[in-house]
Amino acid sequence: MTETTAPRTAPLRARAEIDLAALRANVRTLRALAPGAALMAVVKSDAYGHGAVPCARAAVEAGATWLGTATPEEALALRSAGLRGMRIMCWLWTPGGPWREAIEADLDVCVAGMWALREVTEAARQAGAPARVQLKADTGLGRGGCQPGADWAELVGEALSAEADGLIRITGLWSHFACADEPGHPSIAAQLDRFREMVSYAEEQGVRPEVRHIANSPATLTLPESHFDLVRTGVATYGISPSPELGSPADFGLRPVMTLSASLALVKHVPGGHGVSYGHSYVTPGETTLGLVPLGYADGIPRHASGAGPVLVGGKWRTVAGRIAMDQFVVDLGGDEPSPGAEAVLFGPGDRGEPTAEDWAQAAGTIAYEIVTRIGTRVPRVYRNADVDTDGDTDGDAAV
Repeated sequence: MTETTAPRTAPLRARAEIDLAALRANVRTLRALAPGAALMAVVKSDAYGHGAVPCARAAVEAGATWLGTATPEEALALRSAGLRGMRIMCWLWTPGGPWREAIEADLDVCVAGMWALREVTEAARQAGAPARVQLKADTGLGRGGCQPGADWAELVGEALSAEADGLIRITGLWSHFACADEPGHPSIAAQLDRFREMVSYAEEQGVRPEVRHIANSPATLTLPESHFDLVRTGVATYGISPSPELGSPADFGLRPVMTLSASLALVKHVPGGHGVSYGHSYVTPGETTLGLVPLGYADGIPRHASGAGPVLVGGKWRTVAGRIAMDQFVVDLGGDEPSPGAEAVLFGPGDRGEPTAEDWAQAAGTIAYEIVTRIGTRVPRVYRNADVDTDGDTDGDAAV
């Protein structure tokens, strides 16, 4: 991903502006919603497309004491970038993963089954240092994690033996919700009950975890009984609501961090009856002007939003005309004549009347998580409000 400090008016084909002041404010808001818990800012998948290292630094500046990634490689990259002095947890492991490197980098690693426990204990022997291990319980998501009953009992027992041998330290017990973004879903209470049972069993056997955690973004926002010792905030960190059913970002005091825009590559007059883009799924209803937006599905613009994706040009909402191609798409300007190079805003906070990531999610039949995360490496990230004064104020744009 290209990083730049160019202002919005710079002649870039496209840009994703990342407002780090908004991210810091979101972290402070989320901390206030879970005052009795520590906060883990999840920066997996390059911080949901926003840039892992700049966003991780901003989150820590705002009070996050943990960072979370999916893969160990993501976590190791944060350490290599100089992010030290905070806990970093990574949870998506496959056999043969970089266990020793994770131990030497002082990471917290997830163990969700016996194979992983065996590999991490062997790596600890080789490293000559104990691994920090968090045991994951499958409380009902049916994805990663150890099943309750005999499987959990075996994992807990073997982990305690490894701890007694000085090979690991059990630092956490954790799980993940399946439907926390669906208010009132019966699985929420069921998973909470199962989590409490599995934690209680582990503690009865002698586990003394530093943190117990199950709350993701929607649970942090709406389920205080799920906060335990730590909350893991992913998409909410970036000012996006986990679900329209829960409320808008503004309802929770959050502000979207990314604004995606492009410079019009061409504006031209065409007659009525003119086909537009592949397949001519859009035909101009009358004489009009067309604007060419130099972004396409290679940049992460969802092709499923063809004919529906909203764009702000010249203070007006336009709609993608025809199919979104690999590198570009067209909007019908209805006779308006902005100059080539004029700004086309695909999504942002909505302050200027522009669409939001949720609007694009609705147009594409997906979720806002996917809209921001899929924005590709051809789109430079422009970081705003990167510097923080000692009084907490921000200073313009700065390189990260």
